[in-house]
Amino acid sequence: MKHFYLLCGAQSITGHVIIHTMSDTHSVLRLRKKHGSGEPPDATAADGKQLVDTQSIRNATIAGIITIVVFSLLWVAMTSLVNRVFPWMTVVLGYLLGHAVRRAGHGVDWRFPALAAALALTGSLAANIVVAADYTAETFATDTLHILRSVTSMTWPVFFDEVLGVADAFYAAMSAGLAAFLANRHLTRQQYYALRLWRGE
Repeated sequence: MKHFYLLCGAQSITGHVIIHTMSDTHSVLRLRKKHGSGEPPDATAADGKQLVDTQSIRNATIAGIITIVVFSLLWVAMTSLVNRVFPWMTVVLGYLLGHAVRRAGHGVDWRFPALAAALALTGSLAANIVVAADYTAETFATDTLHILRSVTSMTWPVFFDEVLGVADAFYAAMSAGLAAFLANRHLTRQQYYALRLWRGE
């Protein structure tokens, strides 16, 4: 009889421990829900207008042009150093242009991604031309400016055929897409709500 009570008691204790353990495991595995307070952010339409007023296409354009010039010079120097041309470098140009346009322009609308993409395509073409002219100048033992000045309307098609290939066009398109993706400023939840209020007026 005692063995029966002991067995029942042991089973009861074991069941209690198992239930308690499962309950603890459930509480541990249960993720905490992250919900907001339900209240809108503390922002007004005036804050949104201030975000719009801080935009500057002019500053973004100037920063983009400076980035293209500096990048082209660095690319020429690297090409002369290693005696090789890396067409994927234009993707790096797109990354730099996206950050330059975002930091200088503070854009929050579609104009800045469009500007960054246009600058990336233009910069990729210009940088490829400068690099090719520098490489040609080394071949003919002359300077880069002399090669660029020697190119005429008759020789431009041949020049483009020699300089730009399918890979260059592909990397230029990637550069434009990356620049456009990075061009607009990153908004906080409060700034985004303020901008929506201003646009809704």
